[in-house]
Amino acid sequence: MPWPEELAALYRREGYWEGRPLGELLDEACARYAGRTALVCGERRTTYAELAEEAAALAGGLLDRGIGPLDRVVVQLPNEPEFVTVVFALLRIGAIPVMALPGHRRVELTHLCGHSGAVALVVADEVKGFDHRVLAREVLSGVPSLKHVFVAGEAEEFTALAELRAPGRTMPAVDPSEPALFLLSGGTTGLPKLIPRTHDDYAYNMRATAEALRFDGDGVYLAVNPVGHNSALGCPGVLGALLVGGTAVLTSSVRPDEVFALIEREGVTLTTLVPPVVRLWIDAARRSGARFPGLLLQVGSSKFDSGRAADVGPGMGAALSQWFGVGEGLLTYTRLDDPEEVAVHTEGRPLAAHDEVLVLDAEGRPVPDGEEGELAVRGPYTIRGYYRAEEQNRNAFTPGGHFRTGDLVRRRPDGNLVVVGRIKDIVNRAGEKVPAEEVEEHLLTHAAVRDAAVVGVEDPVLGERCVAFVVFRDEPVGGPAVKAYLRERGLATYKIPDRVVAVGEFPRTPVGKVDKVALRASV
Repeated sequence: MPWPEELAALYRREGYWEGRPLGELLDEACARYAGRTALVCGERRTTYAELAEEAAALAGGLLDRGIGPLDRVVVQLPNEPEFVTVVFALLRIGAIPVMALPGHRRVELTHLCGHSGAVALVVADEVKGFDHRVLAREVLSGVPSLKHVFVAGEAEEFTALAELRAPGRTMPAVDPSEPALFLLSGGTTGLPKLIPRTHDDYAYNMRATAEALRFDGDGVYLAVNPVGHNSALGCPGVLGALLVGGTAVLTSSVRPDEVFALIEREGVTLTTLVPPVVRLWIDAARRSGARFPGLLLQVGSSKFDSGRAADVGPGMGAALSQWFGVGEGLLTYTRLDDPEEVAVHTEGRPLAAHDEVLVLDAEGRPVPDGEEGELAVRGPYTIRGYYRAEEQNRNAFTPGGHFRTGDLVRRRPDGNLVVVGRIKDIVNRAGEKVPAEEVEEHLLTHAAVRDAAVVGVEDPVLGERCVAFVVFRDEPVGGPAVKAYLRERGLATYKIPDRVVAVGEFPRTPVGKVDKVALRASV
């Protein structure tokens, strides 16, 4: 779904779109900063020159397997250097990485491969005791378009990434107006939709966020969120850090006893966190006396209570930027020179001067500043449509091309946005969006389940924990057995309810709907 030509011309004229593919920009950065450290992961340290060499060799191997421009490749790798080299290689040849998440299992991965028409799947061998090769076999058997499975580590019958190296190949031309990568929608219902981000718009996304947060070649970015997430990938994330010559430190741990030492050792200047992790870190810093005066916390993905936001400085000695972002595009930030009141109580202002933000009532009419409404936006880095999703696009976009985020906001007279909540029913569990309806549908396939309702309940660690209320047909089934059933169905790990509660019947609203407010209050 391309931008209308008049808007595309405007964005080029105003310098948002530079007309250069991401692989070329990354190659240029690697040449400019060749001797600097690009990636740190545990004891592994990779220079820009080494990163470029490995990505080029991997790109050649992919070309030799017949993978080229606009081919889709689903990538499910943990926060390790292999993720970066694979994505870099795919960008270099114009193939489109589809960003699967570490917790995805058969249901999600089969959907992503099938819906995208992927020709290849990239996985690790084992992560935290889970064998992704077994998962790959299940997915391969159900997706006719899949021709290749590449494995970081021991490949068994598949192809190891180490075997793909083919240096010296000529790289194909890449159109910067085409999709560079597919992010995944946070999704309020059903399986994730595919978000096509072009080379032009995503390069701006990374470049502008780095500038807004004053992240440059002296910066060190710590990725604790999965790198397949938009936040840790390009806001500015790992790729944005590399574009400006900084260092990206990769870890999958948020434990203070591990991460605090890493921050000190590597001189981390920026990291992106969800509110539950910030609360964990503040409490740990108070107990240990740890202070991080050179660190900026970029906090978003769910509402951060103002009391805790105000505690970031006193509790950790760190600076704070609150942000709101959607994979579909729009980013808002509190700037580093904003008054404390703005930084603590708002999600900031839009990134781009040409972000056209509307706040709409239920009838789709703009409301005055100060009133609540649904946030809608169009602009130089906000998509005009999901991939292969005609019906969803009719509902998700206004006739004028504004993306309807599904978020309720208030716009203050100073232009800063305050996020109030969501229109649809999701559980925001440690920053992962769990569609209640999808989990309910899986629960209802269990022979013993008559009805199910999933709600989010406030939790001091997770932000919200996922609670499934279940009406059983006869004798109740234990919570562990219900969770095991959902795992067997291949549901993502983060969608498995934290708690299963058996009830005789559901409370109902006056119009007969399940009263989820009453269910939450009963926990």
